[in-house]
Amino acid sequence: MSLERQNRRTFLRFALIAAGMFGFGYALVPFYYQICAAWDVRNIESRAERPANTQVDLGRTVTVELDSNTHKLPWSFRPLVKHVAVHPGEVATVEYEVTNTRGVPITGQAIASYGPQLAGEYFRKFECFCFTQQTLQPGETRRLPVVFVIDPKLPRDVNSIALSYTFFEVEGRSAAAAGDRS
Repeated sequence: MSLERQNRRTFLRFALIAAGMFGFGYALVPFYYQICAAWDVRNIESRAERPANTQVDLGRTVTVELDSNTHKLPWSFRPLVKHVAVHPGEVATVEYEVTNTRGVPITGQAIASYGPQLAGEYFRKFECFCFTQQTLQPGETRRLPVVFVIDPKLPRDVNSIALSYTFFEVEGRSAAAAGDRS
């Protein structure tokens, strides 16, 4: 058998395998829909009867007072609202606004503190600007969200929580950010 003939046979085999794989992938879409229909799998977003969050304590409201500070950092930093009332177990979102007032990029890191101190054990953050360092360009303004829930196990005598963020400059990062822009 000649080399040209062997190459042609090998090519035809691989072409047949590729066509079979394409056909199999194409056939998976209707199979997927048939399997979902057979198992009665529906998208939860399309259901009229969405499951209720039974973890929310509707008989109780906790006021979260928001505060902001900077430590030797030329940033303007403030919460967009001063306080928010939430039910324990309810997911809530608040936003802070931060502006770099200096003419160079600066990197900062926020640290949270709670009052009373034990409230920190019951304050669960899903999303927070405090999880990562923030580099702001000169004059840049950002809105920074905090998505949280207060654990329903918070002692009943705690009706108010002070949430305070303090931004600190990250030493060495601000100079590196300024050098990156050059």
